[in-house]
Amino acid sequence: MEFEVNGALCAVDVDGDPAAVEVVRDRLGLTGTKLVCAGGVCGACTIQVDGEPRVACLTPAVRLAGRRVTTVEGLAGHPVGRAFAGEDALQCGYCTPGFVVEAAAFFERWRAAHGRARPGREQIADALAGHLCRCGAYEGIFSAVAAACVGDYDTAPADGQGQAVPRTEAPEKIDGSARYTTDLRPEGMLEGVIIRSPHAHAHVRSLEAGDLPLVPLLPPDGVVRYVGQPVAAVAAPDRASARAAAERVRVEYEVLPAALDASRSRAGEGPLVYEDKAARKRAPGSGETPQLVPARWRGNRRGPSAMSRRPATAVRRITEARERSPERVVEGVFTTAAQTHTPLEPHACLARWDDGTLYLEVSTQSVKQVAVLAAERFGVPVERVVARAVHVGGGFGCKMGLTSDVVAAVELARLHDAPVRVVLDRDEELIDGGYRPGARIRLAMAADAAGGLSALAMDADTDGGVAVGGTVAALARFMYGKAPRRLRDFDDVTHRPAGAPFRGPGGPTMCWALEQAVDEMAHRLGQDPIALRRRWDGNSKRHALYDLAAALPVWSGPRGGTGRFRRGVGVAAANWLYFLDPVTEVELTVEDGTVVARCAVQDMGTGSRTVLRRAVAEGLGVPEGRVRAEVGHSDTVHGPTSGGSRTTPSLAPAAADAARRLREALGGGDVTTRLDGANGVRVTGRRPRDRRGFVTPLNLTMGGVAIGRGFTGSVQVAEVEVDTRLGRIRPLRVWSGIAAGRIHEDRLARSQCEGAVIQGVGYALFEERRTDPATGRVLTDNLEDYRIPGIGDTPEITVHFHQEGFEHVPGGGVGLGEIATLPTAACLANAVHDATGWRPYDMPIRPDRLLEGLGT
Repeated sequence: MEFEVNGALCAVDVDGDPAAVEVVRDRLGLTGTKLVCAGGVCGACTIQVDGEPRVACLTPAVRLAGRRVTTVEGLAGHPVGRAFAGEDALQCGYCTPGFVVEAAAFFERWRAAHGRARPGREQIADALAGHLCRCGAYEGIFSAVAAACVGDYDTAPADGQGQAVPRTEAPEKIDGSARYTTDLRPEGMLEGVIIRSPHAHAHVRSLEAGDLPLVPLLPPDGVVRYVGQPVAAVAAPDRASARAAAERVRVEYEVLPAALDASRSRAGEGPLVYEDKAARKRAPGSGETPQLVPARWRGNRRGPSAMSRRPATAVRRITEARERSPERVVEGVFTTAAQTHTPLEPHACLARWDDGTLYLEVSTQSVKQVAVLAAERFGVPVERVVARAVHVGGGFGCKMGLTSDVVAAVELARLHDAPVRVVLDRDEELIDGGYRPGARIRLAMAADAAGGLSALAMDADTDGGVAVGGTVAALARFMYGKAPRRLRDFDDVTHRPAGAPFRGPGGPTMCWALEQAVDEMAHRLGQDPIALRRRWDGNSKRHALYDLAAALPVWSGPRGGTGRFRRGVGVAAANWLYFLDPVTEVELTVEDGTVVARCAVQDMGTGSRTVLRRAVAEGLGVPEGRVRAEVGHSDTVHGPTSGGSRTTPSLAPAAADAARRLREALGGGDVTTRLDGANGVRVTGRRPRDRRGFVTPLNLTMGGVAIGRGFTGSVQVAEVEVDTRLGRIRPLRVWSGIAAGRIHEDRLARSQCEGAVIQGVGYALFEERRTDPATGRVLTDNLEDYRIPGIGDTPEITVHFHQEGFEHVPGGGVGLGEIATLPTAACLANAVHDATGWRPYDMPIRPDRLLEGLGT
C-alpha cells in the first residue's frame, strides 16, 4: 500500500489489518503520534488525513491508501506549534502532539472562515473536545489556540534567534521529537507481557509454559490477592506474539475466599487478606513515606494510627455540646471514591544487560531511587545500574519505586540476553497502575459559645485494597489552631488492587470532610464562611489570601435562585507540609563554552529541567543559551524524587550554590567571556541548610526526604452553575490563592496550579474507580468508563501567588504542586450547597446523587 506522509511517498505492508497508529509509530518511526487509550477517546494519536483530523488508533491502515497523511512531525514550524511553546500549553507533553495536529486543522478552518478574529473558549473547547490532558494544561491550550488564530505567532523568529519559551524542552515535545520510554525501540528488542491473575484471592500451585521462557512474578508465599496481580511475564519479538505466548502459559490456581466488601473489613470480618505478620509486612503502602507508625490489626482492619491532641477532652466537649447546644455541633459521614492516577504515558520500562551492567529506560518519578532499588533487588552493585528517564509522560505519584513493569523487563532481559520493553496497556494501567484510595470519614465538630473551634473528632477509614498506611484524619491536626481533637486513621483491607500516593496523599480527602464541616458551621453560626476561617486559622500567610478572597466580586455577588439553573459560590482552605531533599546536588561542567548542569532528577511535566537551567544561568549571570540542563540520568549527582512537592525547593538552591562555586572557580565577576577558555572546569553544588534547620534532624531523613519549617497554604473560591433538572454541575470560575513563598518560574507554576484545579474538578464531579462486588474485577478499565476532565470541563482559573513567609528557605520558595489541589473538591461542594441548599456528602457529586438530594 502506498500513501504520502508529511510530503514523502511511502509504501508499507498492511497484512494483518493493523491500525494506522501501528503503521505510523512502529513501521515509520513517527513516534510523535502516541497510543494511549486504543479507543478513540483521548486524541493522543490524532493525525490528519487529507487535512482532516483522524484518530489513528481506530483508523485501519488500509484507509490511508492513496491519501495524504500529516503527523505532528510534518507540522514543524506551524503557527499553532509556536503558540503552544510560547503560551506554555503543555506539561508532560505526552498528549501535546495530538492537540497540535487537531488545533492546526482548526486553525486552518477558522482562518478560512473568520480571518484573524479571536475564537472564544467554547469554540476552542468544541474543536478539541476529543482530546484529554491529564496534567490539565487546558488554560495554556486555550491561550495558545486563540493567540495562533489572531496571528500572534504567524511570523517565525529571525534566523539565529530562537523563540523564547517558558519551558526549555517545549519545542521537542511539540514537534514529536521528544522520546519517551514508550517510543524507544532498539535493535533486537523484545516485547514483554505480564500474565495477571483472574482471581481476587488464590494460591498459585504451578506455572506450566513448556519450553517457553518465563519469569515468575509472584510474592514469596505464592498467593495472589487481587484480580490483575502479576503472576509471570513472557517476551517475544512483537506484542502480538508476546500476547499469544502468554495465552499458552498454564497457571494452576487454588481459588480461595475473597474479602471484597470494605464495610465487612471495617467490622473486622471476612477472609483474611494477610494471614500472618510476615505477609502484613509485605503490604504495599498508599502514602509517600514508609510505613513508620505501628498499628494493631483486627482481621482485615488495621488501626487506629492516631495524630490526636487531647483526644479525651475533644470527645467530652463534643458530647457536652450535643446535649447543651446541638446547634453548635456539626456531624456527618463523608465518603470519597477512588481516583485513578491515569498518566497518559503508562508505566513502561526498557531493560538490557551489558557486561554485568543493567541499563534501564523507565517512565519514573524517581530515577535515582529506581537505580538503588534495582541494584538491591537484582544483586548488582549500585554503580552497575544506570537508569534513565529523559522524558516522562506524567505520574502524579504512581510511578515511584520498583514497579512491576521494571521487575518484569529486567528479569526478561536477563533471561533472553536481549533488550526487553514492558509497556502496560491502558486497561492494565487503570487496573494496577495505582489510585487514590477511597475513604469513609466520620466527623464531629463543636464550636464554643464565642464561635471558636472547641473540638474536632475524625475517624477515617481508607479503602486502598491490599495497601495500607492511609493518612487522612492525621492531616486535620494541622488546620485551625490547637483545639482538642481526636484523629484516628484505619485501613480497611480487601482483596483488590493497591492504592498508591496521589498528589497530596490524604489531603483532598481530608479537606472534603473538614472544609464542608467548617462551611456548615459558618451557616449554623450565621457567619461569613471566609470570615470564620480567617478567625479560626492562625496562619498569617493564609490571612492574606482570605482578605483577597473576601474582596472578590463573585464572593459578594448574586447567587442561588429558584429556577432550573442556579449559581453558587463556595470557599475552602488547606495547608500542606513543606518537604525537601536536603542532600540534593547539582554538578556544573564547562564543555566547549557551554555550562552543562547535571542532576539525577527527572521532569514529568513539572518543569525541573527549566528550573535547573534558569537557576544556573541566573546565578552565573549568563544568557540561558549558554546553559544546558541534563536530567533523568541516575549516574550523576544525587537529585530528588518528583513527589511530595520537594523537587523545586531542593533543586533550585543546589543549582544556585553550584553557580556560586563555578563563578569562584572562574575568578568571579562577568564569567560570560571566560567560559570559552574554561573547558573541563567542574564543580558540585549542594542544597544549603535552611535557617533554623529542619523539623526532622538530618540523620533521621527518610530516603532523601526531610520536613522543613512552615506550611504552605491555599484558599480557593469557586463559582458553579447547577442544572437542577439534569443534575449537572458546571464549574464556571475558580480563584486559587497559593502561599508557597517565592515562585521560581511563574508561568510553569501557574500551569501546575491550573492543572491541580482541573484534577480537583475531576475528583469532585467525575472520577470514580469501580470494581465488581462479586469478583473484584475493575470495571472502569478504559477511558470511556473512567472519566477524566476534558477541555470543555475547564472553568476560568485565576491563580494568585502570595510570595512571603518562606524567607528562611534558600531561594525563598517551596513546592506547590500538591497544595494547589487540596481544597478544590470541597470548594466545589460548598458552591453546590450555596446554589441549592443541599449538602453533598458523597463524592463524586454525580447527577443521580444531586437529583436525589434535591428530591427531584
